[in-house]
Amino acid sequence: MSLVLYNTMTKRKEPLVPVEEGKVKIYVCGPTVYDHCHIGHARAVVVFDVLARHLKTLGLEVVYIRNITDLDDKIINRARSEGLDFLQLAENFINSFHQDMDALGALRPDLEPRATEHIDQMIADIQALIEAGYAYPVDGDVYYEVGRFSPYGRLSGRNLDDMKAGARIEIDERKRNPLDFALWKNSKPGEPRWPSPWGQGRPGWHTECSVMSHRYLGAEFDIHGGGHDLIFPHHENEIAQAAALGRKFAHCWVHNGFVRINHQKMSKSLNNFFTIKEILARFHPEVLRLFLLSKHYRSPIDFSDEALSEAGRSLDRAYRALREAEEFDPGPEPSELPEKAEAINALFREAMNDDLNTAKALGHIFEAVRELHRLMDEAKTDRRHAAEISIRAKTIKDMGVVLGLLNQDPTEYFASRRSLALDQMSLDREKIESLIQARAEARTNRNFAEADRIRDELKAQGIILEDLGGGETKWHIAS
Repeated sequence: MSLVLYNTMTKRKEPLVPVEEGKVKIYVCGPTVYDHCHIGHARAVVVFDVLARHLKTLGLEVVYIRNITDLDDKIINRARSEGLDFLQLAENFINSFHQDMDALGALRPDLEPRATEHIDQMIADIQALIEAGYAYPVDGDVYYEVGRFSPYGRLSGRNLDDMKAGARIEIDERKRNPLDFALWKNSKPGEPRWPSPWGQGRPGWHTECSVMSHRYLGAEFDIHGGGHDLIFPHHENEIAQAAALGRKFAHCWVHNGFVRINHQKMSKSLNNFFTIKEILARFHPEVLRLFLLSKHYRSPIDFSDEALSEAGRSLDRAYRALREAEEFDPGPEPSELPEKAEAINALFREAMNDDLNTAKALGHIFEAVRELHRLMDEAKTDRRHAAEISIRAKTIKDMGVVLGLLNQDPTEYFASRRSLALDQMSLDREKIESLIQARAEARTNRNFAEADRIRDELKAQGIILEDLGGGETKWHIAS
């Protein structure tokens, strides 16, 4: 089965047929860098990171471009309020964005062009739109005339007449149509400005992506992506500009759903968001990543601490299986992938090829984890099963790589989970180890009541003990 993706433009799933055989070119709208990113931003990055990873497993060369908006009203206003140059403020939050996404295991795109690096190309495109009759200057501003582009609204499924009828009265009476959007803005005093044929100013937001995608991917490329909130007006306006300049633009439009709080979209404007930094102070990055992939990318996903805790419990089970498999002596590996392991691997690939169904793909990974646990239990008494264990574990890790999960050494993973959990608890590591030692002494002295009391005390603090052979005791944080 070849990869099929839901195309927002055609409203159906379609096979991905690259413009250039063997190569897939992707452009994704990146962050506007005026604040720390929230987990809604994380979902978009993780979704398209997984898409790029999966395409590579299919043997395709991937060219992945994700822009950075480093010029915007919000950036300018915040920089002014903090007494910073707008580019310095943008740079600070670009660094913050990279820290967050690196922590989440998102691979860097091939290029991250910035809006301020492409002003000349934007001016050239705007001038070409004016000459083609699709744009008009007014007092130092330039607007795109949406009425000149008859397919306007096709991506979002909106009718131009209905949008015009429903539009609120515009303060700017200079527009020919209330829906006309700014390609160039005459800069106000104290704002960044560049020289142009229409005066000192700066580009409108909708201009940058149509210019940068063309600059790096050409007039025709495979996939344009972003969050669902970008369908209208941002992506609709990109299409209008590109088409007016004779560019075929993106073949497939891919949009991820919202992260919601109490069934509302998570956003800074609603002040109902959690930053990635806030979440990663309490949860392992792979736990957040697993949560974000636990629903189909086009569906909304409801955020809660319990949902993250459940993701943590699932991830713990997988890492425990991999840790036990490492400690198991399986003997020589079989020369071929066992039939059941290959079957689960095939089901995983099928789920990923069906519009990147990560929820279903995760189900197959955790089915493989359950099968690995069963094999290890049986291998303790029947060595015929031992040879499959390491290769089953490798199959799980290989599937995990596609999703950016199960990439850490199990010992390091659990150490990281313990450290995060201890930061939230009153007990410290030395106190836990001291209590475990006191319990061991109580057991040696056959004071089982005291040993049980210490176990219960630790359990009440969220510390779970695991007694191993030879008197050794391991502990972990309850998920």
